[in-house]
Amino acid sequence: MTADLSFGSIPSFYREVYDIVCPNQEQVDRDLFVQLLVKSSLPKHVIMQIWDMADTNHGMMTRNGLYKALAFTALAQQGKTLNDKLLETFSGQELPTPSLGDLSDLRSSSAKLRRSKNPNILCFDYKELCALDTVKVELVPEKKGIILKHVEYEVTSQRHKTTVLRRYNDFIAFHELLTARFAYRLVPRLPPKKVGASREFIEQRKKCLRRYLNIIARHPQMCEDKLLRFFLTFSGSDAQHKIKEHFRSIPDEFMTSEMASKAKDLVPLDTQQQLVNSKELIFMIDDCVGKLKEIAENMVIRSTVYATDMLQMGRQFSIMSNSTTPVTAWASGTNRSWDRLQAGFKNLSVEFAALSDKSTQAAVDEEDGMVEKLTFFQDIITAYRDLCDRHEKGVLHDHQKAIQKMGQYKKKKMSATVSSSEAATVEQLQQRILMQEGEIANMENRNYYSLHCLQMETQLIHAHLDIFHEFVACMANVESKTAADLARVWSAMEPVISLLAPPDSSSTVKRSMSPPSSPTSINNNGPGITL
Repeated sequence: MTADLSFGSIPSFYREVYDIVCPNQEQVDRDLFVQLLVKSSLPKHVIMQIWDMADTNHGMMTRNGLYKALAFTALAQQGKTLNDKLLETFSGQELPTPSLGDLSDLRSSSAKLRRSKNPNILCFDYKELCALDTVKVELVPEKKGIILKHVEYEVTSQRHKTTVLRRYNDFIAFHELLTARFAYRLVPRLPPKKVGASREFIEQRKKCLRRYLNIIARHPQMCEDKLLRFFLTFSGSDAQHKIKEHFRSIPDEFMTSEMASKAKDLVPLDTQQQLVNSKELIFMIDDCVGKLKEIAENMVIRSTVYATDMLQMGRQFSIMSNSTTPVTAWASGTNRSWDRLQAGFKNLSVEFAALSDKSTQAAVDEEDGMVEKLTFFQDIITAYRDLCDRHEKGVLHDHQKAIQKMGQYKKKKMSATVSSSEAATVEQLQQRILMQEGEIANMENRNYYSLHCLQMETQLIHAHLDIFHEFVACMANVESKTAADLARVWSAMEPVISLLAPPDSSSTVKRSMSPPSSPTSINNNGPGITL
């Protein structure tokens, strides 16, 4: 409960709404507030009345004011006439919760509004990025082609609520178009194509494609693009050619972005130095992630080896328990250990199989949780490295090359003027200079836009740093659960293990009437004799 809202306690729903519309603890924008309350289905004049009754400050609403507005909204939905004294009746009680339906689209609207007011701030945290979409990729049973078999993938988008079938060549067509459209963004790499791929290779490629689509579907700009929407929703046949047909002439992001015309104003003066420092940090993190991933993969290997060892150990006990080779008195004398052990081994093999199952599950959890999270982050940083290379070897290089070409034209014009060449030649060079000036201006704008995008993509890397929390939390959960599960199985084995123990001779060896001088009455602590 806030200090200045004295009537009633604050429901968790109020805080959830505030975290959506004001994740950075700023004030509530009027337009966003109206968009929120439109979900209440209240008449417009009631919404405006609620705005006037809540605390406002120059067209903005404080958190306290938003809480009051939510309470008034709930009361208005109950048909009550609104007045300031209504909230006094909730003294000591929880304030009412309004019905506002699905709030998922409100997150996107809130981020867009914040970005429009401060275009140099990403306005997304890791949780919000993950909420944009979750894409699943599963293998479809192989189909035989005329010559070679091919693999199909079932792609499911949580956001679009669609499931479509895609072949690897469809991904290639999509990737080529996406790279051309978003040359200034983090576009992850596609896994390689391989003829006659093994089952293991296909399984790894499936995971890579899943990471690929999730990185794109959770990108603040690419997630809204119609190219991605088409790939995730088109359910017709021949997707590879259809997507090329629809988007062959689509312009790149620079040509369609509202930011392109003012890119120069968006780039801080110290951008180049900031970029150098940021790259140094990010690449250091990438190096550490590579080593962490190697350790995580070793943990998977250890769990797999342990599972295999326990299973093999159980099988050896099972083999011994199922042996039908007769044991005669000639071999064992009066010893009955083999009969007793065979009976115990049968139960023991089941327990070792349980240990193997627990460790196998640990390997799966370590692979799907720990290793996959680090690989996902690695894929993003690899895309960032590629983006930096494109900027340095592409946009920046082209800009410098265009300036050099301009210099050459000017030198030629000067020489032609000095040597009194034909007026047509001088005029032609002047036209080329003018055209080159336009080209340089365009290149310069693209260079600034590329730098602006690099700043945003650098912030995107920082937004994904919370993957480390997920990684450590997953590791702690998997390892503690596995340790507890294995401990329970080992503890459950104690009754079975006790059956393997030799019987207590004091209760099974019958004493004969031995004279005092017999061996049983001498050297009580002798080996093998218990009195």
